[in-house]
Amino acid sequence: MDSYKSKGWAKTAFESVKRLCSKTQYISLFDRIKKRRPLHRTESLLRTYRLRLLQGVGALGLLASISIGGNEYVQMHTYEVYHVYVGDQLAGTVSDPKVVEEYIIGRVKQLEEDNPNVHMVLNTDEVAYKAEKAYKIQSDDQGTLGNLNELLKSHAVGVQLLVDNKLVGIVKDKETAEVVLNRIKDKYAPQKKEAGRVSVLSAPPEPQVGESVLQSADFIEKIDMNITDIKPEEVAAPDDLVRKLETGDVAPSKYTVVKGDCVGCIAKKLNISKQLIYEKNPWIQDDKIKVGDVLDVTMLKPALTVRTVEKLVESQEIQYETIYEKDDTMRAGETKTIKPGKNGSKKVTFLVTKANGYMVEEELVGEEVVEQPTPEYAKKGTKVILGEGTGKFIWPVVGAKLSDYFGMRWGKMHKGVDITGNRNIMVADNGIVTYTGDKGDGYGNKVVVDHKNGYVTVYGHLSKIETTKGKVLEKGEKIGIMGSTGDSTGVHLHFEIQRNGVPENPLKFLSQ
Repeated sequence: MDSYKSKGWAKTAFESVKRLCSKTQYISLFDRIKKRRPLHRTESLLRTYRLRLLQGVGALGLLASISIGGNEYVQMHTYEVYHVYVGDQLAGTVSDPKVVEEYIIGRVKQLEEDNPNVHMVLNTDEVAYKAEKAYKIQSDDQGTLGNLNELLKSHAVGVQLLVDNKLVGIVKDKETAEVVLNRIKDKYAPQKKEAGRVSVLSAPPEPQVGESVLQSADFIEKIDMNITDIKPEEVAAPDDLVRKLETGDVAPSKYTVVKGDCVGCIAKKLNISKQLIYEKNPWIQDDKIKVGDVLDVTMLKPALTVRTVEKLVESQEIQYETIYEKDDTMRAGETKTIKPGKNGSKKVTFLVTKANGYMVEEELVGEEVVEQPTPEYAKKGTKVILGEGTGKFIWPVVGAKLSDYFGMRWGKMHKGVDITGNRNIMVADNGIVTYTGDKGDGYGNKVVVDHKNGYVTVYGHLSKIETTKGKVLEKGEKIGIMGSTGDSTGVHLHFEIQRNGVPENPLKFLSQ
């Protein structure tokens, strides 16, 4: 095949054929024949020159065949290869980029198997290819991969979890960070179970009576996740990080009861909630503690605070009205039922806001009457007795807003409601004052009014009492100033309605 490489002879043959086939030469030859030769000589000459012409054409065809065959051979032995670079450094030459790609996939897989708890990465973004096509150019796949094994360096990458711009831990990746955060959130924001499965509803349904439905759950603090190069030993186990975020770094704390202490007093003194004291010390019953008792008052300060808002629906009674028929033969205050009444019911909706499970706010957002009460009809004596109530109560505070409700609270019965608003306290119905002062029972300064019809109202935590025992009061008359005396953590009125000695929910008697 060396003859194919030498093109000098082909060029010489081509020039010769070109001369033989020259139009000018052909015409001049024909003219000479016509002028100088007889016909038979002319035919002989034509045969001679035709033979030479055919020889020239044959040579040209042979040249073309040789040229085409040579090109096909060169093309068959011309290869495309890829020079592989890592940054500016040549790693080698491969036959196909897939060789490198498959190597990288295998290398990454091996790194993951060798480092299951750390996310390892290679500097593959520095890999580049340069294609080249040339005659009989060679590639070296294995040699290139060997060089890549040295040039491609691995390093650990993790995710920093920051709370309010403070680093609290490093985890493997963002997915792990999300798992940690969701574990903390789910502790205070349980998912709704439905038909044997657990689902989070994006549009919460309206709760039924006695049901609480989660409306929202989020973190109060600002949370950031930053991807960064790390050392493998810096990665925290998810369980350890959850524990750290939930408990913080606070050591256990104890408190020894001294003379004059009460649960509410201790809570106020230590600036913690009563709920915390009840939860940490479940042995406390009816708020009974004595001097020398040691209370666990550890107040954890977790790094994260889950704020939840729940919609709670309760059914509450509506006290029926009593319609009296006057009877002057009966002593005032005495009654005789003619036709018994029946309490109605209403559906009351609250929005309850909690921080890490502790209630921080409870807002009444709606009432719906389900059943109207049926009035009671009774005879009522008209012999005058001062201080007899009407049985219809007014709010004891103008612009009243509820801050706590009737019912079980923090392990004990809350016998009334807590009200804020205008500081002037008014008596809710006609009655006679039976007590003023502070008994040391947690109510602070309180006023007790007997309405002479089976009802008694209590007004607690007053900063100032402006009535006296035995005084006959008219509905709406001022009896004191709102305060925070006794077992109170803020300025408000504690208001109770008792019927025949039993505490009733004041909201049964008070219209919104």
